[in-house]
Amino acid sequence: MKFTLITVGLLSSLFFTAQSKQDSTQLKDIEEVQLIGRKPTVESKVDRTVFNVANSSILSGNSTWDVLRMTPLVSIDSDDVVKSEGQSVTVYINDRKSIFTGKDLKEYLNTIPADNLMKIEVITSPSSKYETTGQVINIVLKKLENEGIKGSASFTNDQATKNSQRSNLNINYHKKNFTQNLTAGYSDNTNFYKTDAEYLFYDSNKVELSNSETVSLSRSPSVSSTSEIEINEKNNVGLIFDYRTSKRFTDSNSYGSSSLNGQLQNSFTKTQHSVGDYENLGANLFYKFYDKVKNKILDVNVGINYSGADDYSEQLSNRYEINAAEGNRILSDKKNRDYYFKVDYSQPVGEKSQLEFGGKTNFKNNVIPYEYFNLVDDQWTYDQSRNNDFQYTDNLNSLYINFSSTYFKKLETRIGLRFEHISYKIRQDVGNVERTRSASTFLPDLLLKYAISDNYSLSATYNHSIWRPYFSEFNPFLLPGDDGVFYRGNLDLQANPSDRFGLKLGIKKKYFLSANYFVSNHDYWTSYVVEGDKTIRMPTNFDGRIERISGNFSTNQSFLNNKLSVNLNVGVEYSDSSDFNAKNGLKNDSYITNISGSTNLSYTNLFGKNINLNAWVGVYSQNNGNFVSNGQNVFHNLSATKIFPALKMEATVRLNNFIVKPNFDNTTYTPIGQFRNNFASDWYGVSFSLVKRFGNQKVKENTKTNVEKDSGGAK
Repeated sequence: MKFTLITVGLLSSLFFTAQSKQDSTQLKDIEEVQLIGRKPTVESKVDRTVFNVANSSILSGNSTWDVLRMTPLVSIDSDDVVKSEGQSVTVYINDRKSIFTGKDLKEYLNTIPADNLMKIEVITSPSSKYETTGQVINIVLKKLENEGIKGSASFTNDQATKNSQRSNLNINYHKKNFTQNLTAGYSDNTNFYKTDAEYLFYDSNKVELSNSETVSLSRSPSVSSTSEIEINEKNNVGLIFDYRTSKRFTDSNSYGSSSLNGQLQNSFTKTQHSVGDYENLGANLFYKFYDKVKNKILDVNVGINYSGADDYSEQLSNRYEINAAEGNRILSDKKNRDYYFKVDYSQPVGEKSQLEFGGKTNFKNNVIPYEYFNLVDDQWTYDQSRNNDFQYTDNLNSLYINFSSTYFKKLETRIGLRFEHISYKIRQDVGNVERTRSASTFLPDLLLKYAISDNYSLSATYNHSIWRPYFSEFNPFLLPGDDGVFYRGNLDLQANPSDRFGLKLGIKKKYFLSANYFVSNHDYWTSYVVEGDKTIRMPTNFDGRIERISGNFSTNQSFLNNKLSVNLNVGVEYSDSSDFNAKNGLKNDSYITNISGSTNLSYTNLFGKNINLNAWVGVYSQNNGNFVSNGQNVFHNLSATKIFPALKMEATVRLNNFIVKPNFDNTTYTPIGQFRNNFASDWYGVSFSLVKRFGNQKVKENTKTNVEKDSGGAK
């Protein structure tokens, strides 16, 4: 608590100090120079890769989630976890950290039409300003500042195994010093997927097999609002509000069996039905001070994020060897609250240097109560011994400083240091268990870039990161799965520190070669344990050194008078897990080579008929710790968009994964056995989209000063 008060005091002092100085500078009239020009689709910078998608044929009929999947260096696994270069990332939207992760992030980004996108930045070497545990993906939305009302309405129908629809309405209003953006959406999605599992236990040579089919329905309305007032040329205030609710229905049928030395031991069938009501609400009040003359930026943010889930799950099973019906019913009412206060400040130091510093204080309070019922003689019986009330609270305080400078007109440098202190408490009713912990860590980063000539540049980066467990990964409540395997969290999970070094060579500003080295000595991954007749999946701490060396080549080319744009990204990674495997008794390969890549081709105005074509192919494999992919994941789509200028309308037809259907096949190696899961989803089919625009759609050109002003966001 003492450290929290110190942090708040420092942040408040920073705010009032900047305010007291804002009127001490005489104003000078300066002429803004318009920087107008068409950017390449993909830009490779020293610390990030930028996917410029504004006004691209990629956007038509897609959601922001769809475009994110096509972004270079980005891959998404079967659990909808977003990764960059195979590593988990932190997602920001307009330089503000998103409250959503995993499937919640997918649903939220599906409510934002890609038509709103300006660019997606994959920041592989983030500065200490970012509150992150690794790499960063920053999704930047368009900023419309033309007078009056403008916007768009979009309608999309997806036909895969089942049929899904989504619609969105976007309205922008700008009048003098006031800007209002409003986005509303509704989706009605039905998804189908199949899972096959094969588990081998070393000690007994037992084999467990299971397969399941699941149909999931979700109906999700959402609304997002941003209001901003320019008080004067130096001061802006605004309010961001997001609300989304969802009703989900899931039905699953599965069959499983167990055999020993080839002899069938037992088998079961299982049905599971789940219903959930979910809510997400976020509010962010911000103030921004910007002095154009001295290029000073102060950004203050205070906000709250709330999410709730009212879940009902009922599971019925029949074990043939004893001819007995079993069942359980679980009710939960989750409440997650997040409060924060953040200040960022930057200013020049001399003519060639920049200083930025700031900090954040954050409080979380997450509660998950469970009520458990057993099926006894065809009656649901309340089981007091299995009920549980899980609570997680934490306070994370951070301070950071960055210093950037240029030497000899050729050497660009950035050095940063972030300090984080976290204290958290975990409590559960069952067993009356409580854990209280605290930890402090320093996270340095370094960036160097040397311009060898106008056509060649060489850069080097270093980042020290720490990955902390998500609160639900601590939750020890035993949850049954539809495949016969149970899941629970682990109260003893520890954070994972890692180091990353990078080199990048730029050639003629078109070709980029990069090499990276990643090392970690401790991590936590999914493992399995056996307790009685239950197989339990849970996150587990692992010690041991893992090293990865990777190389990457990327280029962006334009042909046929800039009508054809081609982006190519190819990477290879070599992983050495020999020490990790030896210390944890794992029997998987110690040395693994992965090849991944993506290409995006866009053709504009085919035959002069306002027809745009786009094709994308991505190939990825994901191997992390004791989790190994058994093959490459191949994704692809092909789309054609017809533009009707007079009607301000666009119609798009898209074929998704029409040659090879997506399939995730992986094996998890543990000390007690190896567990293979094959997940096949319905991420294939055909979709049709219609977009209607109204008002003046021109995006205000960014001047140099506007770019500087917008770059001071709440990172």
